Amino acid sequence: MSDLTKKEVKEFRSRIKDKDVPNNIDIQTKECANNSALLAERKKYPVKAKVHLTNERIREWYEHHEGMVYVAFSGGKDSTVLLHLVRQLYPEVPAVFCDTGLEFPENRKFVKSIENVVWLRPKMTFKAALDKYGFPIVSKEVSKKVNDLQTSNSDKLKNIRLHGNEKGHGKLSTKWQFLADAPFKVSAKCCDIYKKNPSKAYEKETGRYPFVGTMTEESSLRKITYLKTGCNAYDNNSPRSAPISFWTEEDIWEYIKLNNIEYSEVYDMGYERSGWNNYSRA
Repeated sequence: MSDLTKKEVKEFRSRIKDKDVPNNIDIQTKECANNSALLAERKKYPVKAKVHLTNERIREWYEHHEGMVYVAFSGGKDSTVLLHLVRQLYPEVPAVFCDTGLEFPENRKFVKSIENVVWLRPKMTFKAALDKYGFPIVSKEVSKKVNDLQTSNSDKLKNIRLHGNEKGHGKLSTKWQFLADAPFKVSAKCCDIYKKNPSKAYEKETGRYPFVGTMTEESSLRKITYLKTGCNAYDNNSPRSAPISFWTEEDIWEYIKLNNIEYSEVYDMGYERSGWNNYSRA
């Protein structure tokens, strides 16, 4: 993992057998033994300790890109906390909101209440995207795997989606496998059209690099990504910083309460997430 501190490496090695961690471990390497165990330890840190480590990652990303950064802001609780953390250090950093046209009115109202937010809009209508690519169902990860079962010509890939690979990875949860036979197309392309593509266009136009409020507990894909790159993925095809990757939902709410941060009222309406009405992500 690329973002281990020397102190963490030293403390972790002292608690496990020497054979489990190479003596020449480098805090900058992307290959580190027991990454999963280290992530599990970080997730147990108290919020104040997580804030300290997150601030280190924010500073590193900001300084590496000489301030040419932005916060991907959905109006959800996770990105609200991320924006607060970033602006505690760098108040001038802009937030960028992708306006899909599908958000709850209450969430749009909240986003409008935040200063220095850039609004981006997709080029394709939602109906056009559904007609061309299919419906997003459950989550991006589930939708992508269902689409593989519906459209792939690879028997090997289909077998992985049904049963997993030799390590048990890549399987579509059994409870969702029936969707492969749905009388409509399932796809995660909407996320590309409504969020990724506008964001990439903004990055190309401005030269800025994103902070994103994703956490490893949200999906296996996000956990795998974090274990490969750490919080700051400098060498990704799409470089991004995810400095709250090791936080939990409980941490988010604790930070909100500790700092008396305003948040979208959709959470007080009984919704767990603030995003798209029918396909919502925080």
